[in-house]
Amino acid sequence: MKATGIVRRIDDLGRIVIPKEIRRTLRIREGDALEIFTDSQGGVIFKKYSPVGELSTFASQYAEVLNRTAGLPTVISDRDHIVAASGVSRKEYMERRVTPEMEECVQARRTYLSTSGEKVIPVEGINRPAEIICPILAASDVAGAVIVFQPENEENIPIETAAKLVQVAASFLGKQMEE
Repeated sequence: MKATGIVRRIDDLGRIVIPKEIRRTLRIREGDALEIFTDSQGGVIFKKYSPVGELSTFASQYAEVLNRTAGLPTVISDRDHIVAASGVSRKEYMERRVTPEMEECVQARRTYLSTSGEKVIPVEGINRPAEIICPILAASDVAGAVIVFQPENEENIPIETAAKLVQVAASFLGKQMEE
């Protein structure tokens, strides 16, 4: 654990305020779920809860299927980080943060297609634009996204067909989180 030097008191209802600087750094927004852990030394640890992260094994399998059947390099993210990847270097992509422009794209709750003219770089530190971004909606909340890149071999895949596959993947993952 890393000490911040910040001390807060618990109020009479058992609440504690997480400082704004920490919320901003960790991208904790109003309404976000936090998972609570305890350690053997009596410490309490709050971790941002990711419903997509809970399905990471399943999401990895889905990304693998998309990559194998359609040749689409695919990554799946929660609202903050990449949780699954196939057809790209897992070591390079896993646990990387998504970019603010990607967050905005997903918050719009529409499928992004690169044919719209603008290029969205979805992963911080990797300068590779997305071909398709489809938000994962669970109980009408944005939980993450399925992101597809252009294949390395520049093989042109009909974007409408690929978009439908990605929308099915996002819908299926959203339904899995609701159950």
